[in-house]
Amino acid sequence: MSKIFPKSANALPLQIVLFLAVAGTVATAAVTYWVTPKYTRVGYAPTQPVPFDHALHAGQLGINCVYCHTNVEKSEHSNVPSTSTCMACHSIIKKDSPLLAPVRASFETGAPVPWVRIHKAPDYVYFNHAVHVNRGVSCVECHGKVNEMQVVKHDQPQSMSWCLDCHRNPELRIRDSKDVYNLDSETLAAQGRLEEAIARVHDWKIKPPQSCSGCHR
Repeated sequence: MSKIFPKSANALPLQIVLFLAVAGTVATAAVTYWVTPKYTRVGYAPTQPVPFDHALHAGQLGINCVYCHTNVEKSEHSNVPSTSTCMACHSIIKKDSPLLAPVRASFETGAPVPWVRIHKAPDYVYFNHAVHVNRGVSCVECHGKVNEMQVVKHDQPQSMSWCLDCHRNPELRIRDSKDVYNLDSETLAAQGRLEEAIARVHDWKIKPPQSCSGCHR
């Protein structure tokens, strides 16, 4: 056999093992770094069946978030507005616009507008919108400056580590209750009112879970 394979071939199995170990490590590191919400979700802005301009409605016109997302203060989920909500204005304003044809068709037939969902927590994650907004966490913390977006995009990674950053230091993310839906407002901490924010966390018994069972139910 020594005449067929050179002596250096004895090291080949070890070299293969080392190569596979290094390749596996590099692949794992690459996946850990790049295949995360920061890279796979942030910036996602699908084309919608109706070009609803949040910068116009929430920004220029100043329509409050809860006018359309009516359940956000009392439900785990923030609802997509019903067609009747849209038609409350658009039965008068731009009532014949071709861009609003899907809305008019939905209102007449009862079939929902096929909006493309942008934000969705995985099925194994429990998230309650009402708990957050009723404790001073503004929409902007998770969804970004929607009032400046013509096309809404996935603004924040909303990964587990991103959520935990807030849960560990809630005093840095809360606002005055009156500012929760003011997307141009600043947190109490950013206003130099950190002690007030800390006191509010204590008085309101804000204790965001950091254990697995808090969010994975």
